[in-house]
Amino acid sequence: MLKFTPILLAIIYAVVMYRFSAWRTAKELDERSTELADPELKRLTDRLAAALDLPRIRVHIYEIDPVNGLAAPDGRIFITRGFYRKFKQGEVTGEEIASVIAHELGHVALGHSRRRMIDFSGQNALRTALAMVLSRFLPGIGIWIANTLATLLAATLSRGDEYEADEYASALLTKAGIGTGPQKSLFGKLEALTNARGGAMPAWLMSHPKTPDRIAAIERNEARWNVPQT
Repeated sequence: MLKFTPILLAIIYAVVMYRFSAWRTAKELDERSTELADPELKRLTDRLAAALDLPRIRVHIYEIDPVNGLAAPDGRIFITRGFYRKFKQGEVTGEEIASVIAHELGHVALGHSRRRMIDFSGQNALRTALAMVLSRFLPGIGIWIANTLATLLAATLSRGDEYEADEYASALLTKAGIGTGPQKSLFGKLEALTNARGGAMPAWLMSHPKTPDRIAAIERNEARWNVPQT
C-alpha cells in the first residue's frame, strides 16, 4: 500500500487544485472584467454569431495590460484591456480582434478551456508524484527531471490545442465572410504587440507554435478547403 501512497496523494492534490483553480479563475474574472460594448467590434461578432447560428456572442474586457485573449473554463470569452487599447490606437484592426475572438471560441467549442484547467492540475500532480518517486532513486536531480518532463508534456498539449483552435477560427472566419487574412496578419504583429522573445526558446518548449508554422498550417487548410489565400 505504501508504494501507491505518492500516486494517491497526487490524485487528491489534483482534484483539490482543479477545484481551487476553477474557483480562483472565475472570481478573478468576475472582479476584473466588464462586457465589451464597441459598435465596430459588435458588427464583427454579430457576423461570427450568424455563422454559428447564435443570437449573439458576448465578449468581455479583462482589465489587465498584457495583450492577450482568453477563453474561461465556463465558456466566457475575454480580450484584455491592453489588446483593446491596441485596437483603439489603430495598431490592430477590428477584423484582427475578431480573429482572436474566433480563436478563443474554438478553445471553448473544442473543450480546451475546461481541459486545460484539468490538465494544469493533473500536470502539477504528475510533477509532485514523479518528484517524490524519482527523488528516492536520484537524490538531488529527481525534482529537476520531474519538472522537465511535466513542462514538456504541458508544452506539447498546449501547442496541439493552439493548432486546433486556429483551424476552427479559420473555418469560422471564412464562413462569416471575414476570411483568414486578419488571422495571418495578426500573427505577424504578435511579437511586437506582446514584446515576446519566444524566438530564443526551442520550439518544443514553447506553449504556442512558432508563428510561421501557424500561418503555414492555416494555408494548408485553405488549400484543402479550396479557399483562396488572403
